[in-house]
Amino acid sequence: MTRDEIRELAAFKADQSKGACALSFYFQPDPPQDRSHRREAIVAKDVVKQALKSAVAQGKNGSLHADLDRVLDLATNLRGNAKGRAVFACSAQNFWREFELPPHLGSTHIYLESRFQLKPLAALLGAQPALSVAMVDRQRARIFDLRLNNLREREATVHMLSRSASSYGYNGYEGGHAERRVAEEALQHFKAVAERLRIDLEKGLWERLIVGCHDTNWPEFDPHLHPYVKQRLIGRFSADVASVSNEEIRQRAGAILNQWIEKRASAKVSEALDQAKSNSRGVTGLRRVLQALETGEVQSIFLGENYSARAVECTHCGHLDAHLVAFCVACGHPTRELADVCDAMIPIAIRRDIELFYLKEDEGLDRAGNIAALLRFRSDQTTGQVAAAS
Repeated sequence: MTRDEIRELAAFKADQSKGACALSFYFQPDPPQDRSHRREAIVAKDVVKQALKSAVAQGKNGSLHADLDRVLDLATNLRGNAKGRAVFACSAQNFWREFELPPHLGSTHIYLESRFQLKPLAALLGAQPALSVAMVDRQRARIFDLRLNNLREREATVHMLSRSASSYGYNGYEGGHAERRVAEEALQHFKAVAERLRIDLEKGLWERLIVGCHDTNWPEFDPHLHPYVKQRLIGRFSADVASVSNEEIRQRAGAILNQWIEKRASAKVSEALDQAKSNSRGVTGLRRVLQALETGEVQSIFLGENYSARAVECTHCGHLDAHLVAFCVACGHPTRELADVCDAMIPIAIRRDIELFYLKEDEGLDRAGNIAALLRFRSDQTTGQVAAAS
């Protein structure tokens, strides 16, 4: 799943004036109860069949019924699937997207709403960057993308070095030349790999980097990394590039990534709470976060693991309000109540590239109402500074 695909889901809205409905289906595989893996398929089919009954009872037939039938066919064949699955569909608007995901979606569920339900996806993605894993030794380089626990090799190169110096002439005289030639070839190889990483960073192919190489090779490779690349390096592990398996790469890089995300989330939420206390670039509480979100100030949003809150959304301008008012304070049009404000807030965050952090048992965030935001700027303070200067 790419960032552009996630943005596409966040931007989608069903045309309810034509009876369209946005269907979101999440499949969570269970630990197998027996070798036939029948239970998970049965649960998935029951969820879809219940949604079909609900749609019929509400008179939602037509295209939605066709989407549910298609999802039911999919659910029937999910037996033994070890991965999670997400489907987003609206045949009334010719939309169908299907993704394999890590099996950490909470439960199998289906949603029939005006927009796609992205909360399970946002909780899974968290603040995961586009990650590149570079496996490097003196003659090989393998570059991978790691996204949602899925490792994909993007590029591989091999630079064959000259013969070993030990095979050269009398008393190692020619061997010395050979050693220097091998060292120079390795140097050029490391430079080429470092340059490839720099170019790929400039192209936006990755945002953070993990390097796997022998400890003895790291001092040779590290000096050639561009400063911008070094700034994006989040960790390194030792491995034999020639023999390490893709599964070991995935596990070791994934462990480094998860540790980095947890550490970064803890540091940034502390920063946001401190900034909020000093009335600077931080706010807490649903009302203040929604205000900052509407004015485009938000850089990062922090939510408790199971955060949920009621709010209203304007049916005309989309204004979100923590107060359950019947009419929009911005434009006067009627509002509709949201059982969970995250349903509307998360798509906005995704479209604007706002980082979403879900935190478990953070005392500071809990005291702040389990919702906070770190801001890019404070519009009220900026306005005041401009007025003072004039």
